[in-house]
Amino acid sequence: MKQPVLIMGGSGQAGSDTAAVLREWHPDLPLAIAGRNLDRARKVADGLGNATAVTLDLQRSDLGLPAEQSFSAVVAAVRDSRLHGLGYAQERGLPYLSISSGLVDIAPEVVAGAQRASAAPVLLASHYLAGLVVLVALDLARDFGRLDAIRIAAVLDEQDAGGPAALDDLERLAAVTSAGLVRRDGAFTWVSGDEAEVGVPSIDGVVLPGRRIAILDVPSLALATGAGEVHFDFAVGASASRRRGEPASTEVLIDLEGTGPSGAPLRTRSHLFHPAGQRPLTALGIALGVERLLGLRGGPVGPGLHTPEALLDPALTVERMTAIGTTFATI
Repeated sequence: MKQPVLIMGGSGQAGSDTAAVLREWHPDLPLAIAGRNLDRARKVADGLGNATAVTLDLQRSDLGLPAEQSFSAVVAAVRDSRLHGLGYAQERGLPYLSISSGLVDIAPEVVAGAQRASAAPVLLASHYLAGLVVLVALDLARDFGRLDAIRIAAVLDEQDAGGPAALDDLERLAAVTSAGLVRRDGAFTWVSGDEAEVGVPSIDGVVLPGRRIAILDVPSLALATGAGEVHFDFAVGASASRRRGEPASTEVLIDLEGTGPSGAPLRTRSHLFHPAGQRPLTALGIALGVERLLGLRGGPVGPGLHTPEALLDPALTVERMTAIGTTFATI
């Protein structure tokens, strides 16, 4: 009998959306929806089928779960600030995935994973859209012989920032630093003040005030491609679709520059757009990671620290994104 995937924060937006994606892909995969409020968790579980609801206490190293309960993986769809979820997974040799640490406060998670590197596979997915932007950029990079620059610009609609946990994450990360991490001339460099303030172009040409931010996408893309210039610009405001009177959408500009296979200069600029905002894409990114960690697609994943681009296939990712309504346009 298969053991359930424990989704910490499973009754929140990211957790419940991820559970719904996993249920669609794998109807026979049991899920455990874990949260502080058992009634909310039970409502989500009942709607999914083949799922149970459990209460969660993140202040306890055993998560407040019965000792006899077994799981197949642990997903932290909520901030695991004490790393009790990670420790729980390591003690039991279970794959673990997290999305809320962010680049500026990821060190405890990295150290915990490195100290017990042989205990369990740990997928660090605190990237934008749980790693999807990185994977789309890598798919686009296939057209290049050499990649020199990667410039990402994302617009998050203020009405699509997520639930209370996601808003807490945004506020925490903004409070920790206003500086951005970039790769410039091959060196990772911090930028702050006026240098970090940028205009972020929306898909309809409107430029929103934004910032060059510190996010895991920057080192992931830089180290995966060798590009000497990488930055990620981010703005929170009204998306293009909402300015047209439609629901909030999410949009990301991916600007790549280098040379083609023949050595001739090459530059591509592409927009990623989803009419339902970031929620379905973030859930998709998490679900892809869980599927891979469980060996439901691809070979077994060994213990140690992993990032989305190290485990997931960019072409498959784009295919899955397109299937749920994402559009890609060259500009």
